[in-house]
Amino acid sequence: MFIGEYNHSLDDKGRLAIPAKFRIILKKGAVVTKGLDNCLFLYSKEQFEIIAKKFAALPLSQSKARAFARHMLAGAMDVEFDNQGRITLPEYLRKFSSLKKKIIVAGLYNHLEIWDEAAWNRYKIESEKNSNAIAEELGDLGI
Repeated sequence: MFIGEYNHSLDDKGRLAIPAKFRIILKKGAVVTKGLDNCLFLYSKEQFEIIAKKFAALPLSQSKARAFARHMLAGAMDVEFDNQGRITLPEYLRKFSSLKKKIIVAGLYNHLEIWDEAAWNRYKIESEKNSNAIAEELGDLGI
């Protein structure tokens, strides 16, 4: 399970250290892809295969289903860890998520999110302002 918020730095070659406790979960392989809210999603290879099968089952006749599958699958890339526990984020994904030097790695149960620190802070401030309203809406979903 991925939980927590971690500050890291992106080096000049696009390498990002992943917290050691998460590398254990990702040791069999990892996939990074375009996420939502302009962040990146990092999945274990096993979890990504589960998600990819769900996208493959979406009806091709629906344009929104095709668009979301393309967003998540066409932008995906297998990543490997180097000896220092870093992955290299492809330039097109760094550009998509506007990653600069300071990065936040956030654990969200079955995946990690990779954010530019400034974007994360803006998002967090806004979502915390609305946390009561969000909680009320989620209450209808049984949460």
